[in-house]
Amino acid sequence: MIPGTWALAIGYGAALLTTFAFVPQVVRVVRLKRAEEISVATFVVFSVGTSAWLSYGLLIGSAPIVLANAATLALSLTLVVLAVRWRGAPSPDRAGSGR
Repeated sequence: MIPGTWALAIGYGAALLTTFAFVPQVVRVVRLKRAEEISVATFVVFSVGTSAWLSYGLLIGSAPIVLANAATLALSLTLVVLAVRWRGAPSPDRAGSGR
């Protein structure tokens, strides 16, 4: 591989790893249907930063930056929406158990 190809491969690899790092958290929140442990403020600020990175990637025409940040933004905003929606909600397996 030539150096530019290595850089692109590293970019795509980093994009995959950092983006998919959010998947377990989204799956957990959806499975439990509660998100009291999620900091909404943190994910809102993170989403704004991710939006800026997405914009930057679009401006410089970098596919790894655009793809990674578009996917990360979708996952991050999903967590924000679910955290607001299910904040303090009892988990389905505890509902009606008297706990």
